[in-house]
Amino acid sequence: MEAPIESSSSSYGGSPDTPSTMSIARLFPALLECFGIILCGYIAGRANIITSTQAKGLGNFVSKFALPALLFKNMVLLDFGNVIWPFLWSILIAKVSVFFIVCILTLLVSSPDSRFSKAGLYSIFATQSNDFALGYPIVEALYRDTYPEYLQYIYLVAPVSLVLLNPIGFAFCEIQKWKNQGNQQQSKLLIVGLVVLQVLKNPIVFMVVIGIIAHFLLKQRIPAFMVEFVDGLANSFGGAALFYLGLSMVGQLKKLTKSTVVALILLVTAKLLVMPLICKDMVDLLNNSNTSSLNKSSLSNYAFIYGVFPTAPSVAIYAAHYNMELEVVTAGMVISTFLSAPIMYVSAWLLTIPGMDPTLLTDSLQNVSFNISIVSLVALVWTIAVMFLSKKFNRLPHMFTVNLFLAQFLTCIGMILWNFVVRKDGFIGQVLTFTLLYTSLYSTYVWPGLIALSLVLLKKDLKVSPGILVIVGWGVPATVTAVLLISGEKMSETIDSAFFYGRPQVICTTVVLALSLLLGGVSLVGLSRGSWEPNYQVLEREDLRPEDETERQTLFEPATSPGSVNRECLVCDCAPPRPMPDMIISTNMNDTAAVHTGQCGNTCESPDCLLVQAEQLQQVADRQLARHVLLCLLLTIGLLANFSSCLWLLFNRVPGRLYLELQCFCAVTNYGQGFLSFGIFGLDKHLIVLPFKKRIYSLWYGKKDPEEQPQTDLPEDIRMTCYQFTTYHKDKCFQDIVQKRRCGDRTMVDTFLGSELVEWLQQVGLAQDRGEALLYGTRLQQGGVLQHIHQEYGFRDSTLYYRFTA
Repeated sequence: MEAPIESSSSSYGGSPDTPSTMSIARLFPALLECFGIILCGYIAGRANIITSTQAKGLGNFVSKFALPALLFKNMVLLDFGNVIWPFLWSILIAKVSVFFIVCILTLLVSSPDSRFSKAGLYSIFATQSNDFALGYPIVEALYRDTYPEYLQYIYLVAPVSLVLLNPIGFAFCEIQKWKNQGNQQQSKLLIVGLVVLQVLKNPIVFMVVIGIIAHFLLKQRIPAFMVEFVDGLANSFGGAALFYLGLSMVGQLKKLTKSTVVALILLVTAKLLVMPLICKDMVDLLNNSNTSSLNKSSLSNYAFIYGVFPTAPSVAIYAAHYNMELEVVTAGMVISTFLSAPIMYVSAWLLTIPGMDPTLLTDSLQNVSFNISIVSLVALVWTIAVMFLSKKFNRLPHMFTVNLFLAQFLTCIGMILWNFVVRKDGFIGQVLTFTLLYTSLYSTYVWPGLIALSLVLLKKDLKVSPGILVIVGWGVPATVTAVLLISGEKMSETIDSAFFYGRPQVICTTVVLALSLLLGGVSLVGLSRGSWEPNYQVLEREDLRPEDETERQTLFEPATSPGSVNRECLVCDCAPPRPMPDMIISTNMNDTAAVHTGQCGNTCESPDCLLVQAEQLQQVADRQLARHVLLCLLLTIGLLANFSSCLWLLFNRVPGRLYLELQCFCAVTNYGQGFLSFGIFGLDKHLIVLPFKKRIYSLWYGKKDPEEQPQTDLPEDIRMTCYQFTTYHKDKCFQDIVQKRRCGDRTMVDTFLGSELVEWLQQVGLAQDRGEALLYGTRLQQGGVLQHIHQEYGFRDSTLYYRFTA
């Protein structure tokens, strides 16, 4: 939600005469230095100038020598007399709060076979910041001239966090390791001992303890004979750590699969949105030190910037050590690092503006909302048209999704009208436009929770009339808006729709958001607990199997061995077989048993192909559960931002300048929802993507099927994967999963499901998890070893039909 813009610049915590509490001039060079070194490390790793083994050596030097020396030096020299302890306790309480929030939610929604490892590593991810390599240079650039004592808080907060919180995460990982081993006779005291030993063996914790002891014994002075040695190691940390961070980013985003998207979205939100807000709120609530109001405000702002620091690379080291959740942690580290830079820069920029004109700020936010609404409106028209043309609007849960799109559509129209009506004196026009705008906007707040609830009801086969949810989705917003119109009092001299009826409107918005967040959160938790399969299965594989399994059984018979040659071609309407790619032929020159000359490599061209019809029925019956969950999650993040904005405004008489950043984000999430809807539902595969793809192929290749183009210059990893599979594993795979399924009235074809191959690859040890198996199958398709029966899809972990080409 957008916030009110009051008529004095003091409402943002500053005036033209207020001295700046930080220096923005040094921030950009500091960011350029940090991210420039990270980029150099990434290039070195991508170009293989530094191998992964060499990168591990550099990481060991950074974590076991340079960083411990840096901490030891600063612990000895630290001046505890200048520490504002309430600020330090506030940050620690904020970290503990986020740690346990993430931990409890993960334990609630994760599958039983991996809940403890996820709870431990995800909680560490959300709370362990890259304080020294990336945070310290930025804090130094901002506060070196104004509040240099702020630098020492980094050395106090980070080690204490490592000592208090990380052991809890390690304990969860050890418990998961113990459960996976199945050795229930192992003493639980041994687990506690392993955790304590893990903490004590950590060089960082050890040197912090030694540094604090030396601080009192040496009276804040490092012996002269040790100064150069300690300085040499400590000074090597900055550049080496950033360079190693760049090296550790190479290839991490490629490991992302659908199964990791949910966890990744939630973790990045916890780290970059929840963490800074809680840090700032805790400092505002608990910092009762005898300091000036300017210093208190500066500490609060500093807490917010500290909370935005991205996740430390050491979390990836922990994940690799336990061999748990490595893909999510590494990908999240990369994304949080690059998202944190613009947030920190904008925050610092807002805090250093000498004076701000409230009228200009109001007009700017209004223009942002107006411009976003226009573009979002176009995207929503397209998305709604796709929903009707694809005939999904009258099926569940798409019926509720269309209602959400209509609410978003009306919200955009309401904001466009508001931009013109609010600048005129017509009270009736303003009230009517406000009614349209806020009834539809409140409806966009309510529908994500209702859609999540509908997914739970569909999953559990509970019968509830769709009309009830539709009435709630529109009736509750209309009732709240009517209450505001009847009992509220219009604020004079404001063009901000979010404060048209003053504080009562903010309270109503808070209540609507809280109820929607509660409903959506509980429903999504219930949905995850109701589909407990590895890796947040709700986004990994959707149940696309036809409800009538007996119909499926008529499509297949037992397959014959691939070793039988001169078999009848089993694909309907086939032409002479298409030659295999050269690289596959070359792998089988000495393995004639692997080449089946009797089976062609064509697609099934018959319009009456039973397998193609079965897949089309699956597409029609597809509820697109994954897309609905993803939409609900992304919209819930916007609801959380709006809820934070309301609470910030209700509990702070002077919101402060950082509030403007949250305002702008809320404006984008409120009136730019159409972009999310378009991205998730606006590109229907059968209606939009496939026809467009075929049209492009026809223009590029003429009339030739793109699959018939020669596959040349394949990457080495694909060639080796195909060679390995065709030489050593294909016969066994054929015997285990391939079945002869009916393709026409008198024709049969040897096929298998994509999900069957994924499971088989895991069983034989060619892949560790479904994500790796999916990548393996994709390489086989790219190398020409397998193909979809109609060559319409890439390889998927689903119930689509595939066949070996030879």
